[in-house]
Amino acid sequence: MTKKTKEALVAYSFIAPNFLGFLVFTLVPLVFALVLSFLKWDGANPIEFYGWENFIRLLNDAIFWRAFWNTILYTGGVVPLTLVCSLFLAILLNQKVKGRNFFRTVSFFPYVASLVAVAAVWNFIFSPTRGPVNNLLNALTGIPVENLPGWAADKNWAIPTVIFFSVWKNMGYYMVIYLAGLQGVNQELYEAANLDGANGWQRFCHVTLPQLAPTTFFILMMLIISSFKVYDIFINLFAGGDNQLTNTTRVLVYQIYNTAFRSLEYGYASAIAMVLFVLVLGITLIQFRGEKKLNY
Repeated sequence: MTKKTKEALVAYSFIAPNFLGFLVFTLVPLVFALVLSFLKWDGANPIEFYGWENFIRLLNDAIFWRAFWNTILYTGGVVPLTLVCSLFLAILLNQKVKGRNFFRTVSFFPYVASLVAVAAVWNFIFSPTRGPVNNLLNALTGIPVENLPGWAADKNWAIPTVIFFSVWKNMGYYMVIYLAGLQGVNQELYEAANLDGANGWQRFCHVTLPQLAPTTFFILMMLIISSFKVYDIFINLFAGGDNQLTNTTRVLVYQIYNTAFRSLEYGYASAIAMVLFVLVLGITLIQFRGEKKLNY
């Protein structure tokens, strides 16, 4: 065995565990889901070929479209708010102020905290009748508690509530990424801007933001993809949609779960999964093209 072959085998041995995990837990299920989307199967009866019927059914499925638009609405709220809040926090905590390491830790803590525990505390704090938030609003404004927002218990406030929760929980993580990007900003550009008489806002717009463009683009794509695949936050805040808010808080991934494991329509659930896969794939391709343009 030649030295080159030995080196190749060593390299492949390091790659093999990760590749096998990808093959078993990602690629094979993906191919199986693609095949299953053209079939009809409930897990008990024989599999039937269904052709494009599952996808045609999607066009007239009001529940699917409600889940689709809820996902779009959630993404449209979470992405810009998280970008703005995480960038603001990063710039604020990048200053040489006393105790900034402590505040960085506090800002990052919600991201690493248990989602189940945090969601339970959040639901208690924002309880319509017993929560301290509504009681405080009642004391400050005099508005009766029953006329205040119902937050997660109110169909009109359900999506805004979950958007606020997602931004609060995840902005610490993206703040850390922005902090890393700020460390790479050329300080000479700030000095040149100061010499030209630029104020703080002008330095932010013409120096900081352009230098953070690759970081912002990366965070933007990560946020969009994760928002389309959201499931755990909804399942914890709204008990899986098993209450009166089912249609209000239904998103695509929950619809896939509900169709597959409660209605036992594996073929139809796979068709919904393929729609989500195409959406995420399209966003990923846009990301790759955008990265190439930024590199140029």
